[in-house]
Amino acid sequence: MAAPPRGDARWLSLGPASRLLGVDPDTLRRWADEGRVAAWTTPGGHRRFDRRVLERLASERRPGTAIRPLASLGASPSRFQRLYQRHYANETGPASAATPRDDRERDAYRRDGRRLVEALVAYLDSADDAALRAQTEAAANAIVDDQARRLADHGASLTEAVTLFVAARQPFLAEIAGLGRRRSLDPVRLAALYGDASTLLDRLLLRFIAAHQRSADGD
Repeated sequence: MAAPPRGDARWLSLGPASRLLGVDPDTLRRWADEGRVAAWTTPGGHRRFDRRVLERLASERRPGTAIRPLASLGASPSRFQRLYQRHYANETGPASAATPRDDRERDAYRRDGRRLVEALVAYLDSADDAALRAQTEAAANAIVDDQARRLADHGASLTEAVTLFVAARQPFLAEIAGLGRRRSLDPVRLAALYGDASTLLDRLLLRFIAAHQRSADGD
């Protein structure tokens, strides 16, 4: 991207840009690294963001803005479930303590996985409803706590458990990113969806780690 004119008020540094959007600077930095939000980098390595693009994104994220639900974009919970079925059917590699050992255990993981996907989709669809967002995140927290405790109780190390969690998040994020290709989704809306999904999954991962450690320590 060409360098913006010096002193052009159209271009914002990371701090003002993140405040305009109402997100943490680390979140905006990650969006820029992933190409979700365009940014220019100065010779000194500092990012500059286009104010007009950010204002559009802020408008998209603002409560009260009409947002089409994910199901209408082709990303319903049932589609995610089929996606995960294919993902795990094609998965190869050695078994570990984090691998479900029998049908009952596999059914429990699949059931929790379906419930977690439903909570994630509901969270993304509730951008204009803070109370519903809090409710769906609480549901996701409870599921993640159960999964972490179960893995710890079955002898999975923290490394094995985190590897399983990180691998499981990738198909979900890839499906969100794919909406831009399949549905010609507006880049601003796509950035908001992807950013919200990855930020929530980051919080869930931290909670997952804490729950596993508590269970492993016998708390």
